[in-house]
Amino acid sequence: MLIERIKEPCDLKSLTPEELKALADELRNAIIERVSINGGHLASNLGVVELTIALHYVFNSPVDKIVWDVGHQSYSHKLLTGRYKDFPTLRKYNGISGFPRIAESPHDAFGTGHSSTSISAALGIAEAGYRKGERFKVVAVIGDGAMTSGLAFEGLNQAGHMKRDLIVVLNDNEMSISQNVGALSSYLSRVLTGLFYQRFKKDTKALLEGIPGIGEAVSKIAQKAEGSLKGFFLPGGLFEDLGFNYLGPIDGHDIPLLIETLNEIRNSTEPVLLHVATKKGKGYKFSEEDPCIFHGIGPFEVDTGMTQSEKASAGVARSKDDCVPFCDIFGTALTEIADKDERVVAISAAMKEGTGLAGFAGKFPDRFYDVGIAEPHAVTFAAGLASQGLKPVVAIYSTFLQRGYDEIVHDVCLQNLPVVFAIDRAGIVGEDGATHQGLFDISFLRHIPNLIVMAPKDSYEMRAMLRLALEHNGPAVLRYPRGKVSPYALLGVRPAAVEMGKAEIVADGKDIAIFAVGNSVYPALKASEMLKKDGVEACVVNVRFIKPLDEACIMELSGKTKRIITVEENVLAGGFGSAVLEYLNLKGVRDVEVCRIGIGDEFVEHGTQALLRKKYGLDEDGIYKTAINFMRIADPRRL
Repeated sequence: MLIERIKEPCDLKSLTPEELKALADELRNAIIERVSINGGHLASNLGVVELTIALHYVFNSPVDKIVWDVGHQSYSHKLLTGRYKDFPTLRKYNGISGFPRIAESPHDAFGTGHSSTSISAALGIAEAGYRKGERFKVVAVIGDGAMTSGLAFEGLNQAGHMKRDLIVVLNDNEMSISQNVGALSSYLSRVLTGLFYQRFKKDTKALLEGIPGIGEAVSKIAQKAEGSLKGFFLPGGLFEDLGFNYLGPIDGHDIPLLIETLNEIRNSTEPVLLHVATKKGKGYKFSEEDPCIFHGIGPFEVDTGMTQSEKASAGVARSKDDCVPFCDIFGTALTEIADKDERVVAISAAMKEGTGLAGFAGKFPDRFYDVGIAEPHAVTFAAGLASQGLKPVVAIYSTFLQRGYDEIVHDVCLQNLPVVFAIDRAGIVGEDGATHQGLFDISFLRHIPNLIVMAPKDSYEMRAMLRLALEHNGPAVLRYPRGKVSPYALLGVRPAAVEMGKAEIVADGKDIAIFAVGNSVYPALKASEMLKKDGVEACVVNVRFIKPLDEACIMELSGKTKRIITVEENVLAGGFGSAVLEYLNLKGVRDVEVCRIGIGDEFVEHGTQALLRKKYGLDEDGIYKTAINFMRIADPRRL
């Protein structure tokens, strides 16, 4: 196999054009096979196979730097840079990451995972090389979706101003170009990137400007004429105005054309933007037909495209909310509420399906706003809507909401505007790893004045809290995990009315009180059942409200048990456990022992949710062991 011969990118240069094409097929097969087993990002990776080959054929990584925006399309890059043997460990615990990581390989020039950072990072790398007198090329590969972010344009703006040697490859997997337009564009691209043209343009400019009296004016007229000609044929006027030489669009699956174009671009010393048209999911029927579903997917059958979970649930009758994802419960509940209140609108940052809002968008298309990958804008846009009497609900993953922090503080909470934040993927997310774990939102939200923070444990509470949030005349947050809802009948727990700021005691006990946040409630309940066998009676509290705290409940149970354990899928610093400690200190309580379960001062790497929860003591066994050890320390005579 050709793929086994590629130990480093330089090995590509020995392959013929026919072999490069065959290598592309091998890469696709390797990616499809591995993602079908491990899960991962499929459609985006299949769409950039030829582009990746061409980039590594032309440029000299790791001396030349390739920065992959987001990075979920870097599987071919990993396969071509010495990680073929490790590829079976993709996204597995202690295996290779699904995203570029500086610590993983010298070929990963910059770690990515969030969108639209590539241009700014690449410009910084290019500027550092310039300042140190080092010669290397820097390439940023960014998708058309990522280009919608303001951060991408901030990078373009600065790069065009500084005129550094930077290449931006715009991977446009939505555009369909005809053969004629592509041929004309390719021709113009070759002309405009050729050394002859660059030298001719500079020599002509110098000649015209040398004409006494009128030379400079004539030169400007000539430049405008050139710009008009290029603007007539090419859709790159915006990028030209930002200071980039725009080329394309060209076929992103034509390896010889890509190599030829990239070779000519290598000779440029000013910012260049190459527009490449690709097909997302290319080479796998099911991914081409539904690239959204196959963007990020769990293990699936290659022959049918059916995921393992779909196959397992086929033909199995289930109750309304049994084992349904939290995001689907949210989307359904919001649609039901909006059906009765036309003031309710929904906002997504390019994650309509992922946040469960596809149904809402289908039923209320004029009340749904997808703002693209622009989280700060989504927050402030919602603030503007709320200021005029609407009820906006902003659904964003926890890890991505970090990008809108200032807007939450300044534009929403400072003005006490009734914006509801539905924070999906809060807590341990799993195989996407450190860039995607939602482990900071409690800490960066609970200290903001005017903001209410809630965490439902099940579908009933999700619906009740969403209604409560929309009725509240101020900003509110619902944080909930990636994954399916546990049935609320588990361990005999029945739905109980949700009251503002009130916790729920779901199990009585006199020896120790376990305060659990959201999806940690059911593991805490299971741990309490295990503790009973050791003669320990644990009171389990469903926190419900991280802010405001149920201070009366904390005071009552701390006085009763003298021992408190807090459980949260969040970093310990500034989390819910910290809030309990702060409150007890404020009230001068000194005779209560508090033990906190959560994430320490570290980033959580990739692995399954179950494995990571076990590692950090967040599952029932971990809570049980912590409680037993805590009891032994607090009262050695008991156990």
